[in-house]
Amino acid sequence: MQNSGFRILIVDDEQHYCDVLKLILEGESYQVKTTTSSLDALEMLEQESYDLVISDFFMQDLDGFELLKKIRTDHVDTEVIIITGYGSIKNAIDAIKKGAFSYYIKSHDPEELLFEVKKVKKIAELSLKMSQPAVKGQYLMMSKNTKMKKIIDMIDKVADSNANILLLGESGVGKEAFAAYIHEKSFRRDKNFVPVNCHAYSKTLLESELFGHEKGAYTGATETRIGKFESAEGGTLFLDEIGDATLDMQVKMLRVLDTKRIERIGSNRLIDVDFRLVCATNRNISEMIQTGLFREDFYYRISTFALEIPPLRERREDIPQMVHFFIARLANDMKKTIKSVNDDLMDYLLQYDYPGNIRELKNMIERLIVLSSDGVLKKEDLYLDQKNRTQFQIHTLKAFRSQSEKQYIERILKHTEGHLTQAAELLDITRRQLFNKIQELEIDTERFKIKNEK
Repeated sequence: MQNSGFRILIVDDEQHYCDVLKLILEGESYQVKTTTSSLDALEMLEQESYDLVISDFFMQDLDGFELLKKIRTDHVDTEVIIITGYGSIKNAIDAIKKGAFSYYIKSHDPEELLFEVKKVKKIAELSLKMSQPAVKGQYLMMSKNTKMKKIIDMIDKVADSNANILLLGESGVGKEAFAAYIHEKSFRRDKNFVPVNCHAYSKTLLESELFGHEKGAYTGATETRIGKFESAEGGTLFLDEIGDATLDMQVKMLRVLDTKRIERIGSNRLIDVDFRLVCATNRNISEMIQTGLFREDFYYRISTFALEIPPLRERREDIPQMVHFFIARLANDMKKTIKSVNDDLMDYLLQYDYPGNIRELKNMIERLIVLSSDGVLKKEDLYLDQKNRTQFQIHTLKAFRSQSEKQYIERILKHTEGHLTQAAELLDITRRQLFNKIQELEIDTERFKIKNEK
């Protein structure tokens, strides 16, 4: 079974031990990062989401108890396995009482550690299947990614206010879904949610779309039409691609936000309007302000809170959950039963870069469901342009382990400048075992100037 979506952080002040554990865990296809500082580990946890932290108990900056406490407080979805020596087993057991998943004794067989890691992963998978996601609009409003968690938390705090919100991010990250979620979380939820794509209209048409017009206001205006400002009365107006609005339109919209009044085209009558404004764009507003393409006063008026939604490639840990969410929703719409997702497909989905972000992932899942004839989603049913494919070669586990082992031994040999005795000591094996490995893995002895000293 593939473990590519399971992220592990190793914390040990012995770099060599970190490297050994990393080699073992990557041999099982886990995603692994290491650090020799528990303080650095806390910073890494703020920047990325990890499913598991494997930490030594005795550290120079923060010991195992302190690190465990901070993880249990600030990163509740991250499990912790404590590494210990024989002399500190009691401390490790105390750590379990304080919330650690389990402990591992350094001198024991690494298979014991792998067994514990597999248990953590299995429990995480079961929890994911049993959880009831907070679904609003089209997308999941929950995440394992640290940055996304903070954004969702901020939205939950400001949604029930009248503050104007600007959503930033690439095309396809789900900005309209977030806008709809903000509306549904607000006291305006019983009124209209009115979306307008500014990119879809010319200046003249956008003005008519927003302000409305009176009958006879211009050629073709055969009847009075209420604009989106009025349609959103009491509710939420969502202006997507606000970066495409002309400077003239920005001035007119700024006046509406300041006065809360509009005039339909062809009329002098002022109409009071009451709506909550949410805007979005995939353009760089800061650069547009500097080049004079976007008014700074308008920017500050629409962005009481400016939230940048990260692209999907920066929060890959959310992909498995999104895949299962889209399967459940789309399979139900198509009246099809999907039983499973092949491991090679999930691995591919985790590696792919998604230039189209969540929208692209949804379309991929929809295509796979349509093509599935036996309830199993398969990688071979994906028809993607070759230029968009992530280059990823599939190897047997044995071949992958051998390659990883070879690379690590070569690093050690380079570090010791080819001295077998020193290298064997660092690897904690005998010179004879190391020599056999060099032959077995076909390591170039000339390249590392290996010295078979006595």
